[in-house]
Amino acid sequence: MDGTPRWALPFLFAGQAQKEMFHNEALVRIDALVHGVAQSADLASPPVAPEIGQCWIVADGATGAWDGNDGAVALWTDGGWRFIAAKAGLRLLVVDRDHALHHDGSAWRGGAERSDGLYIDDVKVVGVRQPGISAPTGGVTIDSEARNSIALILAALRAHGLILS
Repeated sequence: MDGTPRWALPFLFAGQAQKEMFHNEALVRIDALVHGVAQSADLASPPVAPEIGQCWIVADGATGAWDGNDGAVALWTDGGWRFIAAKAGLRLLVVDRDHALHHDGSAWRGGAERSDGLYIDDVKVVGVRQPGISAPTGGVTIDSEARNSIALILAALRAHGLILS
């Protein structure tokens, strides 16, 4: 084996010439992945003027220098593009989406925690907390069963922290 099993970081071997090249390659990959940030996950072709150290998650249908690297992390370096195959558990903040994406071993998935709420399977299930809802009162005809049902619903929502009292 010439590298680590997950990220293919190159090993150094006794008697190996130009060890600094292998060590530097490992550092470049670590720099891209540790607390990683991708500029976008929606581009299928390379940006025109990338800055050294910037990353992208390559969108499906990649073209140009990214051809054949769908789903990989594209890293711009002083030596050109480097591609890192995504593995289960990789998580990158995506700048233009303002939330993280994580790789589940087969595809990139949107993170659950986003600035505008909590998502499950990319569907918002909890949004920004709204003002409290008061219990029903008043009215000409009092329907105790309806009020009881509403009170139980409100109690459940409050118990889960979804609404305030």
